[in-house]
Amino acid sequence: MPAKSKAQQKAAGAALSAKRGETKVSDLQGASRSMYDSMSESELEEMASTERKGKPEHRNE
Repeated sequence: MPAKSKAQQKAAGAALSAKRGETKVSDLQGASRSMYDSMSESELEEMASTERKGKPEHRNE
């Protein structure tokens, strides 16, 4: 599942970093904390590696 915005991609990257032990889980906030709790490392990796070009900064629903 690819990221739909740059903000979503950044949050996935932060959550992935915490899953790998590179950053502290306590540093996560908001969407990145939610992603950390609910997604696997492979799902986060897929979302964080999405191409940024052409993505909006934030997704409007």
